[in-house]
Amino acid sequence: MKKREDKKKDFAELKKALENANNVFVTGFQKLTVDQDYNLRKAIRGAGGTYKVVKNNIAELAAEGSPSAAVLTGLKGMTSLAMSSDPVGLAKVLTAYAKVNPAFTFKAGLVEGRVIDIAAITELANMPSKDELFAKLLYVINAPAQQLVTVMNAVGRNLAVVIDQGVKENKFAE
Repeated sequence: MKKREDKKKDFAELKKALENANNVFVTGFQKLTVDQDYNLRKAIRGAGGTYKVVKNNIAELAAEGSPSAAVLTGLKGMTSLAMSSDPVGLAKVLTAYAKVNPAFTFKAGLVEGRVIDIAAITELANMPSKDELFAKLLYVINAPAQQLVTVMNAVGRNLAVVIDQGVKENKFAE
């Protein structure tokens, strides 16, 4: 059993984490095996997130005065929190995990300080990640420059082809 000082330290860490977190997914994990829990934690770490199993009343007390208070009130059953700075990446990982493990469920979510429901979490998981969006944006920015270079090269290439054909057909002979 934990000592009172350790409990206070854990509470302070949770309170600080909830105050700093803009993206929190509240989940349920009834009947997960140790191996399934390990794989879940590994996947969340891979997405740059953190995962904590919490007591409902402790989470509610720790969330007082923070944006996450709206999603952490009146919780029932086993509860865990997944937090990350990238909500899309975390939503993708959690949704994929929930498809494989039906014992893992969503209760609520907080994205950029706004409360979202379970349907919105699924929609968020279907969005492209931040890296994919950056790649698409860079492609759109680079495309006109690439086309311009292609056109500029085409003029020289076409001129070279015409001169080559003229030489082969002795059009330039005097």
